[in-house]
Amino acid sequence: MPALHIRDATPDDLGAVLDIFNDVIATSTAVYSLQPTTLAERSAWFDARRAAGFPVLVAEQGGAVCGFASFGDFRGTWPGYRYSVEHSVHVRADSRRRGVGRGLLQSLLPRALAMGKHVMVGGVDADNAASLRLHEALGFERVAHFREVGRKFGRWLDLVFVQRCLDGAGAARDD
Repeated sequence: MPALHIRDATPDDLGAVLDIFNDVIATSTAVYSLQPTTLAERSAWFDARRAAGFPVLVAEQGGAVCGFASFGDFRGTWPGYRYSVEHSVHVRADSRRRGVGRGLLQSLLPRALAMGKHVMVGGVDADNAASLRLHEALGFERVAHFREVGRKFGRWLDLVFVQRCLDGAGAARDD
């Protein structure tokens, strides 16, 4: 198996990112979106993340993009949440359970810490046992379970929030 390489995404990666994201929308409950997105929408998302200083990472294996990850503001831009971010990680279907998601998520953690963030949050579909296990293995803890907050594929979906303190619980801040 070729080595996994994680790097900052470029606009040239957006076609692959779009393909991965639309497959996730069409085939899973990892994203509660119901309709595929467009290249223009992914480009706007990418530009907004970069303009805000947030990373967009891609994982490559054998020269092909096989996953992407990012984080952004948690609960919008309310100033009380300025030290918290919410992340997302998506992996191409044929690359799952091969360390791609782990590599991407591990690469996000120091980026958030370097930006002065204190907590990283993730929303995971309650039926996504593999993602929940991955997050727990990387030090995230389950902090909330929202019942029937989403609906897709003709059924109600539960959402689990996970979080990890990046710099130690109760870390001091000068604000």
